[in-house]
Amino acid sequence: MAPMGIRLSPLGMAVFCLLGLGVLYHLYSGFLAGRFAFFMLSEPAAGGPEPPHGSAPAGAVDLRELLAVSVLAAVRGGEEVKRVREGNVLNAKAKGKTREGAEEQLTSGDLLSNRRMFYLLKGAFPAVQINSEERVDTADQETVSWDRNIPEDIKQKIQPKEVPAESVTVWIDPLDATQEYTENLRRYVTTMVCVAVNGKPVIGVIHKPFSAYTAWAMVDGGSNVKARSSYNEKNPRIIVSRSHAGKVEQVAKQTFGNKTAIIPAGGAGYKVLSLLDVAEKNQEEADVYIHVTYIKKWDICAGNAVLRALGGHMTTLTGEEISYTGSDGNEGGLIASINMNHKALIEKLPDLEKTSHK
Repeated sequence: MAPMGIRLSPLGMAVFCLLGLGVLYHLYSGFLAGRFAFFMLSEPAAGGPEPPHGSAPAGAVDLRELLAVSVLAAVRGGEEVKRVREGNVLNAKAKGKTREGAEEQLTSGDLLSNRRMFYLLKGAFPAVQINSEERVDTADQETVSWDRNIPEDIKQKIQPKEVPAESVTVWIDPLDATQEYTENLRRYVTTMVCVAVNGKPVIGVIHKPFSAYTAWAMVDGGSNVKARSSYNEKNPRIIVSRSHAGKVEQVAKQTFGNKTAIIPAGGAGYKVLSLLDVAEKNQEEADVYIHVTYIKKWDICAGNAVLRALGGHMTTLTGEEISYTGSDGNEGGLIASINMNHKALIEKLPDLEKTSHK
């Protein structure tokens, strides 16, 4: 008998138990649903691909991976450049005039290299801004995939490093030294890729298609190229554009003396390589690289990154750092050196800054 003389019928007991179960259901259903959703989101969808091992999270870019695909892009672009030149089907035409009034040439090599390089980089890193010398025709889109393979030399020297995708700008020069390319002066020709983070060049790739030589470097990472053991500061060998040799020679010899050598050459990539220890029989050696007029950033970004990675400098003629954001042109000319007193060089050549605006 229940206390107070109250008797519980079997029906009452059943109702009480059902009410208890209802309370427990409401308490735990939310918890179980949350755990189920977490489980479903944590596991790959049935039959769907798993995310690549080691890939950066959404919104981030691994600079080591970007270096690897940049090297591949420069080589693939170089293959197109070489194929067109050796087939002698350049289809060269004028695309406009430089500020100095010279005709700018455009060839099939420029366009085919640009297409291959752009779509390889864009396919691998769709969230990254890419600036290229040549216009990309969306009607001529090409699917170029990257197998996510990182070469062993890059793996050994470079550690993974993630940065926000929105901070990255890639600069492509699909064929540097087009004028020399049309004249069959092959040694000057390069394909280049540069990666800038917040406007600072951090990855540079310079590839010579006709000798299959590739130089690459990453700031605070590593490189496959190095500076030479010695440079001449008293009577430097100065490498300049072929069209600027006369402008620079007079000022340089007044500053350093008549023994100063002026080396006329084509292509910004070739000129930067002349400052480095490059095992190339057709590569000239210089101590300083000077350009006295306006120049596009895709011409110089890769070389700037390589020099920075090796402790060198590339600045305007007045010593200002060059930012690789905003407009695609650099107004202040440039001076580049490595293992030299860069500030002293700038102070010795004050008249060149005025020459750059002529």
